[in-house]
Amino acid sequence: MRETIEFQMNHIPEITITGKNIETGEGHSSKGNQLKWEQDGWWYKADAFGYESLAEVVVSGLLAQSNISEAVRYEPVAIRYQDKIYRGCRSRNFRAQGEELVTLERIARSCTGFGLAKQMAHIADVGERIGYMEELVRNVTGIEDFGIYLTKMLEIDAFFLNEDRHTNNIALLYDPAKREYRLCPFFDMGLSLFSDTREAYPFGKDFAACREAICAKPFSRDFDEQLDAANERYGCYLKFNFPANRICEVTSGLRRMCRTEESHGNARGEAAECGVQTGYTEEEFARVEEVLRYQAGKYGHLF
Repeated sequence: MRETIEFQMNHIPEITITGKNIETGEGHSSKGNQLKWEQDGWWYKADAFGYESLAEVVVSGLLAQSNISEAVRYEPVAIRYQDKIYRGCRSRNFRAQGEELVTLERIARSCTGFGLAKQMAHIADVGERIGYMEELVRNVTGIEDFGIYLTKMLEIDAFFLNEDRHTNNIALLYDPAKREYRLCPFFDMGLSLFSDTREAYPFGKDFAACREAICAKPFSRDFDEQLDAANERYGCYLKFNFPANRICEVTSGLRRMCRTEESHGNARGEAAECGVQTGYTEEEFARVEEVLRYQAGKYGHLF
């Protein structure tokens, strides 16, 4: 495990963003839009609700030690933008030249004239909702294994408690020149591990209360209900290549690289010019590890 999740940097690099932030549009996130940029072959995004960048880095680091090969890898960065510094993360641009990222919500609206989320809301059974989405994607794009892809996504979301998997956050890659679709790597899992400390899961909130409050998407408000329905239809896939009791090793290298002694600063991850906080607090690391240990115990069959 140590070799592939060890972080090569010994500090958080600071990147100056020279372009404008990416406007993602209405409905892109269930909680609002982050500051996001594309520059020099990288995608960047700043923390908006808490420690989303830490969640992205930890989730992708652990998936690198699983049998899921399609996950985007993230690394922490300090982002300087318009004379302010933000905590954030970056990932390599996974689109081929000319490819577009197309959400399932957009695909559904272009083909049926109706939103996918609203269409599924009329279907009572969770398994049938999953089947409806799979059938829509297969009929429109010709992709035959989307059910397996979707199941892997729901397994990842259930384990890491990703609460942001709405229909604008599931996407395919489209090549307009070839008029072909392909599966997109798994990305954008920043609202995992109770990372929203600004609104939903402040540090004063009891861990059990956080677990009680969190809701899954897009097929059910219960992670296990939609996961069980997908596993029954398409099988089980996610496996970690290490024992469950080593789940927190991914954070040890991060602690050495980017633990800060300073207070949280403001809730959007923005740091003042004096006393800049570009790392993560011990309180943030402790919560991430608490969640990981609990989930490893609950889903022991994945190890």
